[in-house]
Amino acid sequence: MRANNPEQNRLSECEEQAKAAKKGMWSEGNGSHTIRDLKYTIENPRHFVDSHHQKPVNAIIEHVRDGSVVRALLLPDYYLVTVMLSGIKCPTFRREADGSETPEPFAAEAKFFTESRLLQRDVQIILESCHNQNILGTILHPNGNITELLLKEGFARCVDWSIAVYTRGAEKLRAAERFAKERRLRIWRDYVAPTANLDQKDKQFVAKVMQVLNADAIVVKLNSGDYKTIHLSSIRPPRLEGENTQDKNKKLRPLYDIPYMFEAREFLRKKLIGKKVNVTVDYIRPASPATETVPAFSERTCATVTIGGINIAEALVSKGLATVIRYRQDDDQRSSHYDELLAAEARAIKNGKGLHSKKEVPIHRVADISGDTQKAKQFLPFLQRAGRSEAVVEYVFSGSRLKLYLPKETCLITFLLAGIECPRGARNLPGLVQEGEPFSEEATLFTKELVLQREVEVEVESMDKAGNFIGWLHIDGANLSVLLVEHSLSKVHFTAERSSYYKSLLSAEEAAKQKKEKVWAHYEEQPVEEVAPVLEEKERSASYKPVFVTEITDDLHFYVQDVETGTQLEKLMENMRNDIASHPPVEGSYAPRRGEFCIAKFVDGEWYRARVEKVESPARVHVFYIDYGNREILPSTRLGTLPPAFSTRVLPAQATEYAFAFIQVPQDEDARTDAVDSVVRDIQNTQCLLNVEHLSAGCPHVTLQFADSKGDVGLGLVKEGLVMVEVRKEKQFQKVITEYLNAQESAKSARLNLWRYGDFRADDADEFGYSR
Repeated sequence: MRANNPEQNRLSECEEQAKAAKKGMWSEGNGSHTIRDLKYTIENPRHFVDSHHQKPVNAIIEHVRDGSVVRALLLPDYYLVTVMLSGIKCPTFRREADGSETPEPFAAEAKFFTESRLLQRDVQIILESCHNQNILGTILHPNGNITELLLKEGFARCVDWSIAVYTRGAEKLRAAERFAKERRLRIWRDYVAPTANLDQKDKQFVAKVMQVLNADAIVVKLNSGDYKTIHLSSIRPPRLEGENTQDKNKKLRPLYDIPYMFEAREFLRKKLIGKKVNVTVDYIRPASPATETVPAFSERTCATVTIGGINIAEALVSKGLATVIRYRQDDDQRSSHYDELLAAEARAIKNGKGLHSKKEVPIHRVADISGDTQKAKQFLPFLQRAGRSEAVVEYVFSGSRLKLYLPKETCLITFLLAGIECPRGARNLPGLVQEGEPFSEEATLFTKELVLQREVEVEVESMDKAGNFIGWLHIDGANLSVLLVEHSLSKVHFTAERSSYYKSLLSAEEAAKQKKEKVWAHYEEQPVEEVAPVLEEKERSASYKPVFVTEITDDLHFYVQDVETGTQLEKLMENMRNDIASHPPVEGSYAPRRGEFCIAKFVDGEWYRARVEKVESPARVHVFYIDYGNREILPSTRLGTLPPAFSTRVLPAQATEYAFAFIQVPQDEDARTDAVDSVVRDIQNTQCLLNVEHLSAGCPHVTLQFADSKGDVGLGLVKEGLVMVEVRKEKQFQKVITEYLNAQESAKSARLNLWRYGDFRADDADEFGYSR
């Protein structure tokens, strides 16, 4: 039916032109090529997403289900897919039993917000991941990113399970959400920040770490002098999984019995103790009462702690020494760097670090001999012979009573400071509490601040009848007994007269008396005859003797034989081998025991004197060749009884262990290997000249010279940049130390070996499990 009007005539003309040009429905054929082949399912969604390599795909938005879920037609292949926006979730429409839908608050507004901007529009979609048959992605419109706009307008919240796949950076989403929270927009209209009640100075502050409580808590000292316990936000320390398999009669010691708890505590202790950190409080967890399964918890301050720009919690998680807590989606009490923690955990799981490792869990067999008189008696001679032993202060009972962990001996001991009389602290006795003496708390606090969880050196002199060891404790070269006396927190005890530290103690006490503070507050000076102390200044002794270097260890210690007794050893070995040839040991008849001297057949087929160090099984016996310093694992069939005529009473063990004086061995394994290889090339199985410089725990420290050129071997290592200089304060060593330091500066300037990337000794991200 045609109407006679200009508009109708114009349409008719257009139709005739289309027919003449054979366009569209007027074209030849049946028009099958114009029918779109829509694909409603994808056989392998994961492969489909990966095949696009996160490159933008052209699409048309066909339907908006809610603010964050749409149906999109992907071009040019006509896949009709459901796309969920990565990293966010909008309020939804809840379907009721009768089929009706009930919108959550702001669900309709969020849907309209998305519809009005995207429906039936040409967009680009970055396919990022898949969830069941749904695809996670980011929709890009010429006017912006709808994901970030929804968050910024308060129509959506971030979701942890998909935020990690968001390719444009999770921090952008968190920032947009934070913008809406701060302005209380829409779904955040009733939002209250976790730290809203805190002053700014309580939200962010710098503090000194005084103690590591466990793998997720530290004690810090504020600028005001107060102490505060800080829990690391959003992480969980190692814990026992499932049923407790511990012996019911054995007390659980979490630090040693929970896998990786000791490693986590040590990581924090070595990095943080005594150092200043930046604390940003994330939330305050209120106190909770005890239930049948969960103990009561006091109020906790949870914070992000950083040192040198490194997030400590993230470092722990990346090493597999802690796990990340999962939260309900509406729980806002979490770390401000929660996404980085999740990413660090994913890296640790992928690399099989720590708790995520499939290797056997480390076992720490630590003997606690505190108060065990019998064990202490057995252990006393060993500690007395050891001289200075390395230790870690685990607990401070009072100013002069501590619990120590000895790492080499893997045991815990109670240690009393020698030579002083420290005020006694309060004690709980049956039926009453005995009050502490004046200044006992100050003395305890002083000792805690100075040595708690620090690495120290101890000299054991004796023990008391209760099994407590008595001796001297040194921290950074200072004697703790002397320091307590200096600060008027202790008096010198008469037993100090036998000690080499007696003069230092008396001098410190005299100075403290003059100040008339604390324990000397009521001191009245008595006229005494003045005795001027004579201080003898020790000079460096340089008395080099010829030695033959037989073995270099992996930690750069070495074993030498005295050249003067070399002929005696050769004669003894010759006689011993002749004796063994005449009376060969019956194979398998020898039962090795730890610490026993024996004979062992080396790879060259000859017999040598040895000592049994460890017996794993008859097929694996660890032996130490006492005349040469090398170690080997042998079957018991290659061992025999040492004939008495060739025992160490006839000729003592000829291999003596020494360490290089004035140098520090690199902690990095590759760097240490380079230094060891250099020493092996230069001096193993050669004659050198040796001079003992000073005694130390373990073995004497010496300088070594080449026999021909008289060049200092240790100085050569410093010049090549293979080791660092150990600076000592003794006056007699200053000349040689200066020479070593000059050599080190030259190696730095030339960027040799250790110094090839500059001075690496400052804290770096590598220490926290990162690489640059």
